[in-house]
Amino acid sequence: MGVVTYSMEITSAVAPSRMFKALVLDSHNILPKIVPEGIKSVEFIEGDGGVGSIKKTNFGESSHIKYTKHKIEALDAGSFYCKFTMIESDIKFDKIDFITEEVKFVAAGSGCICKMTSEYHVQEGCELKDEDIKKGKDRAMGLYKAVEEYLVANPDVCA
Repeated sequence: MGVVTYSMEITSAVAPSRMFKALVLDSHNILPKIVPEGIKSVEFIEGDGGVGSIKKTNFGESSHIKYTKHKIEALDAGSFYCKFTMIESDIKFDKIDFITEEVKFVAAGSGCICKMTSEYHVQEGCELKDEDIKKGKDRAMGLYKAVEEYLVANPDVCA
């Protein structure tokens, strides 16, 4: 098994505490409100949101994917850091065993920078193409920007 690592940074006009709360701590409440056509619901199927919890995201009818399950591996609300592993999905991955994501929000002026690192644990003998990774990252970027726009328009949310 090989590991393909992909990192990216996204800037935001929103403070790190608010972005972290919306995208990590309170995502189960916030995301279905912001993008109801994309995300139907987010629920904890094990735990209460802390380390070891498993979160299931159910996607909208138009999505190419029906659900994903993520296990929270590390969580530090004080430093706006989270690490989780996608452990299950309705899409059968033919090249990937699992994906681990690390997300950290760092203050930058009155906003923040979101630093994301993904580790794709690729099955032996398989190659993961950059365009395959890019599709997923483009979707993540769209969600991130939708959350940012919502928080800018609603300054009391996640304050």
